[in-house]
Amino acid sequence: MNYGLSIRQEGALDFLSLGALIHRLDPGIIPFRKATECQIQVSGGEFNVAANLADCFRLQTGIATAMVDYPVGDLIAERVKAMGVKPFYKRFDHDGVTGPNMATVYSDRGAGVRAPVVFYNRSNEAAARLMPGDFNWNAIFGAGVRWFHSGGIFAALSATTSEVIIEGMQAAKAAGAVVSFDLNFREKLWKVFGGGDRAVSVIDRIVKNVDVLVGNEEDLQKGLGIPGPEVAAKSKLDPSAFFGMIDRVVQKHPQVKIVATTLREVHSTNRHSWGAVAWINGQTHVSPTCELDVIDRVGGGDGFAAGLFYGVLSGEPAGEAIKLGWAHGALLTTFPGDTTMATVEQVRAFAKGGSARIQR
Repeated sequence: MNYGLSIRQEGALDFLSLGALIHRLDPGIIPFRKATECQIQVSGGEFNVAANLADCFRLQTGIATAMVDYPVGDLIAERVKAMGVKPFYKRFDHDGVTGPNMATVYSDRGAGVRAPVVFYNRSNEAAARLMPGDFNWNAIFGAGVRWFHSGGIFAALSATTSEVIIEGMQAAKAAGAVVSFDLNFREKLWKVFGGGDRAVSVIDRIVKNVDVLVGNEEDLQKGLGIPGPEVAAKSKLDPSAFFGMIDRVVQKHPQVKIVATTLREVHSTNRHSWGAVAWINGQTHVSPTCELDVIDRVGGGDGFAAGLFYGVLSGEPAGEAIKLGWAHGALLTTFPGDTTMATVEQVRAFAKGGSARIQR
């Protein structure tokens, strides 16, 4: 399949992410203000993709990130190891009072007409302290890396994190890796570090190095500063508005070969219609749609990205790659937590139109 990408056939790592690790406190369907207990989920927009590719799709993956030497860091590091992701840590000591900290995300799951509520405590987060020179990219890429990935959440954490992303991407390009970026635009995060205008100028510098871009219409508008489409979407599953913006994206960033996103119509917290769409090297592709009975919606977009990237890395036809992303993202919403519990066999079966009949 001609994706317009030059993909290395081998390397010590199939995929390397750069981003922040977080722990998510999840009281399930109980609103946080009434919670008496929580599950602890380990997550991070960039890490999730590496974890999904390792655990479900059985690729060799890594994460370059900050790690704090205290019990919360130990808990997170154990989960990174359990998902089969090779860590490249910049380590920080914890002073026992002010940090630095591993960020906390608080997120209930909602139910029915009650939407999930997500809020953060990223105060003095170790990942926000990362700066150029903290990772030995020559050593990391010297062993061979096929794909390098980062995202807009990490880019928004401080004045230095975007510079680390650009440094990593330039090293990745020099080493022959495909480079991807998930816009993952988060208004709350960018507001602290310069707001929308700074976001556009920072992301513009990052995307100049990018081959594969993940982001919905809002991400493209707010992250890339591209005006909204003239064509109004008839529904959230109508791809015309997304495709209406692609020409402007490619005009601004002509080196980008793939732009992809999920399409989601939320009927209630636990009932979504689900689809995906991609522009790949000049061709448009739309996934099937399905109805989801959602247990936990967090991480579905990262699940889609992982399946899509797997399809591209495996040389699948473009239509099959987007179906693998769509299928894996759909399955991910049926598990608690932000990372996968699916197998590649389940993903392939669902992508082919498999059913929920019991497997005996």
